[in-house]
Amino acid sequence: RSLANADGSDADPLELFGRLGRVPLPPYIERPDARADRERYQTVYARDEGAIAAPTAGLHFTRELLQALDRSGVGTSRITLHVGPGTFRPVRTARVEEHVVEAEWARLPEETAAAVDACRARGGRVVAVGTTTTRVLEWRAEEGRRVRPGEGMCDLTILPGHRFRVVDALLTNFHLPRSSLLMLVSAFAGRERVLRAYARAVERGFRFYSYGDAMLLT
Repeated sequence: RSLANADGSDADPLELFGRLGRVPLPPYIERPDARADRERYQTVYARDEGAIAAPTAGLHFTRELLQALDRSGVGTSRITLHVGPGTFRPVRTARVEEHVVEAEWARLPEETAAAVDACRARGGRVVAVGTTTTRVLEWRAEEGRRVRPGEGMCDLTILPGHRFRVVDALLTNFHLPRSSLLMLVSAFAGRERVLRAYARAVERGFRFYSYGDAMLLT
């Protein structure tokens, strides 16, 4: 559908969304969105528009922290995945193997693929910031633990039993029960190990999901 301004002229949809829209906070945040959410519910390195929600693991990074990592010799590279509604749909199938996460548009640039391969060559480890990054890296994985650049609809569903080819460590928030995100984390670290971590998180009053706490799995 075409959009128009009050004077009848053509309107830029993204400009209208930014001016008139509301921050799409998840429903479990039981309050209206506030002005501060426009900055806080976003990563400091956000660049491309298209996702319906923020990649929550990235919310833990400040520009100062990224600079400190760089000074410590920890390289960073970018991928893009436009988070879609399928990421948040709960698992309702009797068998997890029957659950499919809807495809989401993603891009893995040539420079990122080169950085991953160079990291491997020097014996380094690839740390994925979030399940979205994990999904893209594993979607573009090749034999020999390399990744190929490219873009398109990322249709990989990661379930327990998945053989990880690229990701060595995962920084991720604590996710909700019966979510595809929790299944991905369990696939990476093992169900029992993850359940122990979640039990400790509940015991210590950690916050879950968006604006929540994170853990580093290796």
